Amino acid sequence: MIHSSKPQLSFETGATHLHGVLRADQIRTDTLTQLVQHWREPADRDAIIAALDELADVVHSPAREGELDAAVEQVEDVAAMDTAQIELPIPEVRRLLAELSEVARVVGRFNPAGKGASLIKHPSHAATRKHLVANPLPEQQDRRTA
Repeated sequence: MIHSSKPQLSFETGATHLHGVLRADQIRTDTLTQLVQHWREPADRDAIIAALDELADVVHSPAREGELDAAVEQVEDVAAMDTAQIELPIPEVRRLLAELSEVARVVGRFNPAGKGASLIKHPSHAATRKHLVANPLPEQQDRRTA
């Protein structure tokens, strides 16, 4: 596991070391702050609560394509929420790049350069591969012959 100097905005490997995890606490803080920004106005609060109730209904019902996205967009529109993004100064970009590079190294160790596991060739198989190139196996005609 990678230990960041700023865990609230960081990349780490997952528990199995087979996936990466991006943590961005500032996005959650900004989201909640923007959600309640107009909360003091009764009309705005009622509209936001209605949109949240609709989102809750969508989350707790069988999913239909596009319905969740539409309900989330409705909440964002009613609450006048901005895009979920964070502006990063150059030192933070460099730190995150280093963390992501380490995560990619750990996670990608079983899948180098995007190749599937079947394409990984062990050096001990070189003689067999060379022999099969020179002496290919005969094509199988049916199930009883080789």
